[in-house]
Amino acid sequence: MASVTEDVEPLNVQFCCPQGKAIMLGMHIKVVGTIACYHGSAVSHSVRTTLHSVVYVAVSTMPGQEQMFRKSLRKTATCGKQCTVFLEEISELILSKMPSAEYCSIFNDFVESEFFLIDGDSLLITCICEKSLKQGQDLHFFYLVEHYLMDLISKGGHFAIVFFKDAEYAYFNCPELLRLRTALTLHLQNNTTINVWTQFSGCFSKEWNVFLEENYPYFLVVADEGLNHLQTHLFNLLILHSWSMKVNVVLFSGQTSNILRLYAYFMPSTFRNQIFFWKNQTKIRKTYQMLIKKLEKDRVLSLAHLFGNLEWENMMKQVCEILWLLKEVWPEGSDIRRVMCVTSCSLSLEMYHEFLKNKEKTNSGEETNIQKVESDCLTLQEMEDFCKLYCLSVVFLLHLPLSQRARSRFVTSHWIKKLQPFLKMKKWCEYFILSNISIFEFWNLNLTYLSDLYDASLLKNIAFYYENESIKGLNLNVGDAIMKDYEHLWNTVLKLVRKFKVGEPFPLRTTELHFLINNPSPIKDGCKEKMPNLGFIPMSSSVVDKFAGDILKDFPFLKSDDPIVTSLGKQKEFDELVHWHSHRPLSDDYDRTKDNMDEKSRDPDFLKCLQKYYTFQRFYGNSLDSVSSKLIITESIKPRKDFNQSKSKKTRETKAEIIARENKKRLLAKEEQKEEQKWNALSFSIEKEMKENLNSGIKSLEDFLKSCKSDSVKVRAEMLGLNVCLKVWKEHCQVENETTKDLNIAVQMMKRIHSLMEKYSELLQESDQQLITRCLKYLGFNELAISLYPAQDAIDDKNEKKKKYSVGMGPARFQLQYMGHYLIREERKDADPRVQDFIPDTWQRELLDVVDKYESAVIVAPTSSGKTYISYYCMERVLKESDDGVVVYVAPTKALVNQVVATVYSRYSKNMPPGEVVCGVFTRDYRRDALNCQVLVTVPACFEILLLSPHRQNWVKRIRYVIFDEIHCLGGEIGAEVWEHILVMIRCPFLALSATISNPEHLTEWLQSVKLYWKQEDSTMERRIASPKNVGHRANSPKDYLRIKQSYKVRLVLYGERYNDLEKYLCSVKNDDINFDHFHPCAALTTDHIERYGFPSDLALSPRESIQLYDTMLQVWESWPQAQKLCPENFIHFKNKLVIKKLDARKYEESLKEELTNWIKNGKVEKARKVLKNLSPCSDAPPVNMLKSFPLLVEKLKEMGKLPALFFIFSIGFVEESARSVYSFLKEKQEKKRPPEADKEAHVMASKLRKVKKSLEKQKIIDEKGLKNPRRLDQSLIHKAEHDNLLKSLKKNLEIPPDCTYADGKVMDTESLQTVFRRVRFERKGSELKALAKRGIGYHHRAMSAKEKQLVEILFRKGYIKVVTATGTLALGINMPCKSVVFAQNSVFLDALNYRQMSGRAGRRGQDLLGDVYFFDIPLPKIVKLIKSKVPELRGQFPLGITLILRLLLLASKADDPEDGKAKALSVLKHSLLSFKKPETVEMLKLYFLFAMQFLMKEGYVDQEGNPMGFAGLVSHLHYHEPSNLVFVSFLVRGLFHNLCQPTMKDSKHFSQDVMEKLVLVLAHLFGRQYIPAKFLDANIKFYQSKVFLDDLPEDFMAALDEYNMQITKDFASFLLIVSKLADMKQEYQLPLSKIEFTGKECEDSQLVSHLMCCKEGRVAVSPFVCLSGNFDDVLLQPDVPNHVIMRTIGVSYTQAPLLWPQKFDGQGRRMPLNAYLLDFYKHGSLVGLVQDNGLHEGDVYQLLKDFVCTIKSISVSLRELCENEDDNVVLAFEQLSETYYEKFYKV
Repeated sequence: MASVTEDVEPLNVQFCCPQGKAIMLGMHIKVVGTIACYHGSAVSHSVRTTLHSVVYVAVSTMPGQEQMFRKSLRKTATCGKQCTVFLEEISELILSKMPSAEYCSIFNDFVESEFFLIDGDSLLITCICEKSLKQGQDLHFFYLVEHYLMDLISKGGHFAIVFFKDAEYAYFNCPELLRLRTALTLHLQNNTTINVWTQFSGCFSKEWNVFLEENYPYFLVVADEGLNHLQTHLFNLLILHSWSMKVNVVLFSGQTSNILRLYAYFMPSTFRNQIFFWKNQTKIRKTYQMLIKKLEKDRVLSLAHLFGNLEWENMMKQVCEILWLLKEVWPEGSDIRRVMCVTSCSLSLEMYHEFLKNKEKTNSGEETNIQKVESDCLTLQEMEDFCKLYCLSVVFLLHLPLSQRARSRFVTSHWIKKLQPFLKMKKWCEYFILSNISIFEFWNLNLTYLSDLYDASLLKNIAFYYENESIKGLNLNVGDAIMKDYEHLWNTVLKLVRKFKVGEPFPLRTTELHFLINNPSPIKDGCKEKMPNLGFIPMSSSVVDKFAGDILKDFPFLKSDDPIVTSLGKQKEFDELVHWHSHRPLSDDYDRTKDNMDEKSRDPDFLKCLQKYYTFQRFYGNSLDSVSSKLIITESIKPRKDFNQSKSKKTRETKAEIIARENKKRLLAKEEQKEEQKWNALSFSIEKEMKENLNSGIKSLEDFLKSCKSDSVKVRAEMLGLNVCLKVWKEHCQVENETTKDLNIAVQMMKRIHSLMEKYSELLQESDQQLITRCLKYLGFNELAISLYPAQDAIDDKNEKKKKYSVGMGPARFQLQYMGHYLIREERKDADPRVQDFIPDTWQRELLDVVDKYESAVIVAPTSSGKTYISYYCMERVLKESDDGVVVYVAPTKALVNQVVATVYSRYSKNMPPGEVVCGVFTRDYRRDALNCQVLVTVPACFEILLLSPHRQNWVKRIRYVIFDEIHCLGGEIGAEVWEHILVMIRCPFLALSATISNPEHLTEWLQSVKLYWKQEDSTMERRIASPKNVGHRANSPKDYLRIKQSYKVRLVLYGERYNDLEKYLCSVKNDDINFDHFHPCAALTTDHIERYGFPSDLALSPRESIQLYDTMLQVWESWPQAQKLCPENFIHFKNKLVIKKLDARKYEESLKEELTNWIKNGKVEKARKVLKNLSPCSDAPPVNMLKSFPLLVEKLKEMGKLPALFFIFSIGFVEESARSVYSFLKEKQEKKRPPEADKEAHVMASKLRKVKKSLEKQKIIDEKGLKNPRRLDQSLIHKAEHDNLLKSLKKNLEIPPDCTYADGKVMDTESLQTVFRRVRFERKGSELKALAKRGIGYHHRAMSAKEKQLVEILFRKGYIKVVTATGTLALGINMPCKSVVFAQNSVFLDALNYRQMSGRAGRRGQDLLGDVYFFDIPLPKIVKLIKSKVPELRGQFPLGITLILRLLLLASKADDPEDGKAKALSVLKHSLLSFKKPETVEMLKLYFLFAMQFLMKEGYVDQEGNPMGFAGLVSHLHYHEPSNLVFVSFLVRGLFHNLCQPTMKDSKHFSQDVMEKLVLVLAHLFGRQYIPAKFLDANIKFYQSKVFLDDLPEDFMAALDEYNMQITKDFASFLLIVSKLADMKQEYQLPLSKIEFTGKECEDSQLVSHLMCCKEGRVAVSPFVCLSGNFDDVLLQPDVPNHVIMRTIGVSYTQAPLLWPQKFDGQGRRMPLNAYLLDFYKHGSLVGLVQDNGLHEGDVYQLLKDFVCTIKSISVSLRELCENEDDNVVLAFEQLSETYYEKFYKV
């Protein structure tokens, strides 16, 4: 980007007067600014000085018109000024939102996308501004566009592109872009499958609003700045309108991409933004209209300069005439390149002829020969010559493959100034032609190569040859085929030009004019910068040989005397580091994580705290799990039994067994007697309660049944319940008619019948059967009654009397429609001796077998299905097995870790050897008993630390099992690669659990391949241990390590049935009331979707939804042939069935789905479509103020009995605000109910209470002194009584009424509640959470502390809190089941996977038979997508990094067992999910590994044998922060920190504030980097506390960083040159998206082609498309190389290089400033200031600051361990900074 001043030719400006007369003004415009890297017309980039900023001053010379004209001009100027002010206001509004824009992955973690829109003009501008693109390189430009779009599609993007008609006006000053825009639109429409919308006039059109309402895109990708101010305003208005339509905005600026994700700035549509639009709607629309009018005037001005008085319509007419003429000349059709060539040349020559004619008239006032032009214009003949060159260049495009064109030399000279008018004219003509391309609708026009219409570099190359080389005697053969094609094109031009005679095709040049400006060095034919040597430093390492040895032999190695090799051993450390022992082993993260066990184990206070900790854990665990604690006793290892085999042989009972059986029988009889007595005592009260209030009585009855263990007593209780229900039903039916019957009574009758017939049919007496039969008849189910008890028919009452009691439908329909959630589930009745608490299902028994056989398993089952039980069975088995074995439970979040730890504490106790415990925990924040426990609960990153720690391998060998919970996090955004590492490093069996994996087979296959690797390694290890040479080493192996033989099989266990049905509802606000509409799951489908993919596997219907589907199908097709067969009463699995089970209902559902699919297959698509439409709910919900309506929603759910509920909201701010809004609502409700004097009375009572309390305290002091007096004693008693009375009255006064709180005070005693509250009294949000909890409200998100989250979790599970607002973190395995789940905010994080995780919380097993899911303020298209979308597949991450490889080398070289360490390192390197079954990716990863090795050797971190050295320990310790860790150590080694950290005085240990601030400045550039969109620099916003924009690094640090980056860039460029051999050149020569190929046989018979395409070297790793703009391999040495520059099929980009650029630029070349929040906080210590000024959310910035504090602390400790000099300035400075920063952070 260069700052220039360029003169542009005089411009004729046309300005329209009120009378319609035109005034022509000649103007000389000077443009100063930064060229937008595309046009010679100097489109300003930073200042954006363009034609719209020029004030056109026009003076009328016509008599009597001047005054009117001036008046009109003033009026226009006034309106224009008002619009400008308002446009600036809009700009400031948008700019103010930019710092708070979230920089996130717009496709979420699991590679799935919302439907979104891309603004086509923003896409165009972004690609045009790419720095590698040169003017006129069409094919390179189209490659950029397709590369970007293909990247979106490969990441799961689902989008459409929109080009607004009005937006076209912004390019009329730049016809080249106008032509390019039109070509791009046509290309995307004709050559790709992308939806491209061009029919909308603008964003304010009615059609556009309808489109948005129908399709509801989640966001619009748009640029924040255009080529000029007017276009920027258009973008701003588009952003504002999108927000008003609830469409979020994603900025093109600052987007970055990696293998799986695209990161961008996300600006949500908030209610405030919507309000701004609606308040100013009229003003906004008026401003938009004025803006468009201004742009229309610019079009007139632009055209007038070139075409004079020729009207727009006339020009279009001329174009049409030429196109029609061409159809006559070429009736057979043609290619778009040929058509554009001949028509644009013909039309532009005719236009230029007119231009010269008009110019002559203007200059002389009379007609003269147009060939006699003035010296400032080129002649018509010269333009013919130019057109001939252009035709020849087009023929080159037709004949040369891209492989040849990519070798073209690049001409740097520009066109002469006099050629500019013709070039512009030609671009206009091309635009006109492309705009009228529809004329060729019935003509054979091939539009394939719309992307390759113009190659300016090629044209210049040809022109340069004829102007500079041919005239000097270099006469080269053009080639027969090329010349023949050229002649054909030019002869066509001859036929199309009618206004004058055009010259013959030969000779090519008839004039001597040079079209190119003379330039001292006009040709670029190679790299300017020298590329690094292609060679590897020799290595001799077993890890390198085993992983990459097969490809290493194919590459060149540097000689031993090469300067790079000879410099390796020399340390770069400066003198001050002489006291530093960089090789000294550092304590690892485990050592540094907080744990006070060893330090204070004998301290009584500590032991007291420890006791409190264990007590709380058991309390917390009991809230999670109702299972009683179990004492584990270690048992010897017994042979496994197969519990699924039947016992064929009966063994003879021993005497002891007989006695035990008899004793058990007596105990059961005694227990049954007790149950009988209990029932006799309760039966009368339950019967009475049922008669008075059936629902209440039924609840009491079912509570008794749950506690009762005797089947005979249960039968009695059920029969009593049935009898009472019948009486209540008869009484009810006698007073109610058919339409008002309460069928709930009938449902309760059938529930009792179901229970009796299914569970206790063997115990029923004849009288019981008779009662059941009577009940069935009363309900109208005669056929069922007769089939059950035929004899009853003769003795029963007359049927006519019973008709009034009938439910009015058949038994099957009744059971499905009204009893669906009560239907009995298929459950096994045979107990499994391995499980005491419940009877496991078949699939759960398979899991038990897996653990018993020491196998591994991938387990995929729905939420709440019972898959977690196997984890605890596994723990119990290992605990029983020995005192040495360890189970590691890996959970994705700290919250889940805390839950599992508490559950283990409450479930198990065991008498352990001294120093050993049952359960330990290890997270980044704290650890407890991690290495001396048998059950370790941890997060992936911490488990990885232990596995990679060289000196903890003996502990690792003790691991018997690893349990991975929520294994789908393997596809997540943060830390996914860590899951991969630990999965491939463990040698033991594992269990991998998830509810949501769509490709479990692929995952299982990959994990099986890993297990086979370990089988081979373990076999090798056994042989090594068994070897006589290694007898002494056997002692190092843990006990039983090889005695317990594990299986290497990995089983896949799938279970798809949910215990509870889920029903979905849409919430809408109408007239300040919340309405609910049932959403049938089939309404989410379309006939196309069913035809292509069938019904989604997890799209389940509740039984009543199945009935609804049947009824709708029958309604749509009355003569439906299968109607009778699928009628509920006739369905084969229902017919004459008294007890319809859940499995039967599922079969009915499947039959209906199959039938609907057959409709579609058999041509009944319209009927099927109508069925789906009829099932769809109404979607005309108006926009709502979410915070205002949220309390109404909660209140409505309470009224309906749908609490407790979880409300998922994806913004931390909204999570808290929503909870507060409900709190305020309840508080206001209470205030309205309180008597007017209540507050005054409370104040008086509180005042009296204080006085009485003081009196009591005085009396206490007197009593202590022994001055007792009977009179005073009486007074004391009076005061005490008064105190108690006042306290009671005050409590009653302040008591919250039951209808003003959702809290249930009955579920917890006061002591337990206070225990929970006390734990958060010192927490940041403690007081607020306590206040909310008392109203039954809570919130839960990642920025809360563990204690805060535990408060909400415990109280919610206990039932005290009924309303919790939460982010998606609650979905990751947290045990918080509820009755209802509400999605209350749309978000990119609300995807198919999270939807299933979150909705799965609804329906508490054992409490709710049905779960409800509500959608509030979620657009209908989004709901449809969530329900029908499949869970996205897991894909691998890029698995390697520089620091990881260094850590693997540390493990391989320094492990306690080196062979084991090497095996683990190789397993990580070899078993990447990304490269599984992909040999090319394997090879690419090997090459990246070799690059990393070269880097580590050059930087002095490993030697040539692969052994770590130097500061390798420090680098690996800061592995979380790559590449900042590498840069930090680089600064340290260079002595920069020693230069900076100078104390205030000699021999002082204190450093000045200035030194500390500079140190923070440096660290803020390395850690916690947060960028701000570049456009925000233009904002006129006042900051109150913060500086916001981070200053540059100090000069010495900046120079060192530049040097570091340059060295890495050279090394990585060298790596890319080597790895380029992996590229698939066939794919490289085709456009990524359209797959249009630019291949073919190279032209060998043309000497000219060979001469021009002579650059065979220096273009190895760069994409051939990028080469067209004159780019060579040396472009790889430039800062921040975009991914599209490198050949895309290599599979690697600069995102994998450890680069840390001090400055970052967006796609338009603008600098993106770093947020100075870390330094700002150090200066002012205010969290509020960072929220207010720096635009960060409080919760987010709290976490960022916490991470930064941890980083400084970690660095400080590491430096102290490495340095033996206690007074080293750097160590002291970091210790001071760590202490002061922590103090500031602790205060907030």
